[in-house]
Amino acid sequence: MKIVGTILIVWGFADLGLSWAGTDLYGIIGIELSEGIYPFTHWIAMGIGYVIYSIGKSSDEEEV
Repeated sequence: MKIVGTILIVWGFADLGLSWAGTDLYGIIGIELSEGIYPFTHWIAMGIGYVIYSIGKSSDEEEV
């Protein structure tokens, strides 16, 4: 689960950087977003990635 979380966090950073450069990362892969949610997609991706990463990290600690 830590790998999936890390991928989502990296996706969020890529979305943030590319949006500053004027590239719509979600539009490239065919996902149409409303104007209301578009400015927050990088925060959403990074937040979900962090939660998934934390769940994976805590489950690894429990197994030890």
